Amino acid sequence: DYIKKPFSPREMVARVKARLRALKILEAEKAVGEKVYVIKDLIVVPEKYEVFLGEDKLELTPKEFELLCLMVSHQGKVFTREALLEKVWGYEYSGDTRTVDVHIRHLRQKLGDDSNYPDYIETVRGVGYRFVEGRLK
Repeated sequence: DYIKKPFSPREMVARVKARLRALKILEAEKAVGEKVYVIKDLIVVPEKYEVFLGEDKLELTPKEFELLCLMVSHQGKVFTREALLEKVWGYEYSGDTRTVDVHIRHLRQKLGDDSNYPDYIETVRGVGYRFVEGRLK
C-alpha cells in the first residue's frame, strides 16, 4: 500500500491503523486456526476469549463475552430476550428479561455503541436484539 503526495497526516495514521488491525487478525487466525469475526473495528476471537475494538483489548465479563459470541456467530439473526436467556444463561424464560437488557447495555457501553445509531447491536422493537452483519474471516 502506498499514499500519493500530497496526503494528510490523518490519512497516513488511518492507513497504518488499518494495517495493524489486519496483522492482528492474521496473527489471531494463525494462533487458533479457528474462526475470527471482524465487524468494522471489532475483532472477536472466540477460541482465545479475546475481543479487540480498534487497537484496544476489551475486558468483558464471562456473560458479556458469551452474549457477544452468540450474537456475532449468528449475525443478522434477531434473538428474543427469552432465547438469549436460554442460550447464554441456560434457563427458560421465567418472567423477567431485564437481565438481558442490562447486559446488552453494558456490552454496548464497552463497544462504544449508541442504541439510537448502533454500529454493532441493534434493538428490534418489540422483539429483541440483532447483531449487525459484518464479515467472517
